[in-house]
Amino acid sequence: MSYAYAWKSGTAILVALGMTAGTVAPIIMTAPASAQTTFPDVPSTYWASGFIQELVNRGLIAGFPDGSFRPEEPVTRAQFASIIRKAFNKAPIRNPVQFTDIPAGFWATDAIQAAYTTGFLAGYPGNTFRPGENIPRAQVLVSLANGLNYTVSGQVDSALGVYNDAASIPDYARSSLAAATQKQIVVNYPDVKTLNPNQTATRAEVAAFVYQALVSAGQAPAINSPYIVGAVPQGVRIPAGTALPVRYERADKILLAKNEPNPIPVTLKVSQNIVDAQGRVLIPANSDVVGQLQVTQGGAQFVASQIVLPNGTQLPVSANSELITKTETVSKGANVGKIIAGTVVGAGAAAGISGVTGDRVIKAEEVLPGAAVGALAGFFLGKDKVDLLAINPNTDLNLTLTSDLVIR
Repeated sequence: MSYAYAWKSGTAILVALGMTAGTVAPIIMTAPASAQTTFPDVPSTYWASGFIQELVNRGLIAGFPDGSFRPEEPVTRAQFASIIRKAFNKAPIRNPVQFTDIPAGFWATDAIQAAYTTGFLAGYPGNTFRPGENIPRAQVLVSLANGLNYTVSGQVDSALGVYNDAASIPDYARSSLAAATQKQIVVNYPDVKTLNPNQTATRAEVAAFVYQALVSAGQAPAINSPYIVGAVPQGVRIPAGTALPVRYERADKILLAKNEPNPIPVTLKVSQNIVDAQGRVLIPANSDVVGQLQVTQGGAQFVASQIVLPNGTQLPVSANSELITKTETVSKGANVGKIIAGTVVGAGAAAGISGVTGDRVIKAEEVLPGAAVGALAGFFLGKDKVDLLAINPNTDLNLTLTSDLVIR
């Protein structure tokens, strides 16, 4: 297996990270109620203390016999296999394999086989596993993303644009890391915008990634940390007048009649991350913007009512586009196929095109929700032309908040 596929793996959650490399037996402790839950080297001010404490309380991680946690120590592939086995109960999806570098009696043999057969981890060329090799951050995140079956929404490069070192992400990891970013399992300290994908993952970082995977799966409450990439800080107010760039994925153009009978429901996408002065992502790219296209005052305007973040959080919003008054004239004898190529139309516009051209071939999937086309077509019969409102959604529908957006 080539290196590019060596970490087509998965979803982890945590066993004790108190393990040493090589063949020395690990410290794997399922913490009972009386187990140590605080560590002198993890004070409450430590950046990952919340993640570590939550996992300790759940009995998923533990410290060392001397009472320490050693948050800055690296994690090996064998240790990570034990983490995965402890955290997830998943049915095997492939047969076991005998790795040539796993000796008889190796402490993590069962964990490695479990991680492999369930699809969380894979090996390297030459049928090796490299159990004592330290795991880079990118590989841990790829493992979590693949094991949890994350898929990226939208463009990979767009999702990774939040990182100032995105160019250093290995090619094999880009799609999975984009999905992990959207699922908000990436935690970057001290700079939330710096991923350090090829840096060895520490025990604290693995704990943070694992806890965020639990949050993503709905198995743990969210922690309010400024280092979670894409997390929406709580208690933030985005002021009225803030611009929200959006895009429309269904078509390049929208045509509406000047007398569209009903508002038309439309969902847009936030086209880039909305961040604060510290670089924290307030509204992630690819969030849905739910609203309506309304025809009024001789033009059309998109009015937004809700933003749905990639993690499902729903935010009421009051925002609208500028009034669009540009028109396109459709005349008798025009080629309907050319008119509607790459275009969706309102019911009124569809009726106008059909009535003027006499062409009834506009397909249902090209018509936005609204009144029935047939009920409107008679209004346009016998006319030589019709002027329709022409909207370029990727330039005309950018939004401005009309009141403060409060993220609670």
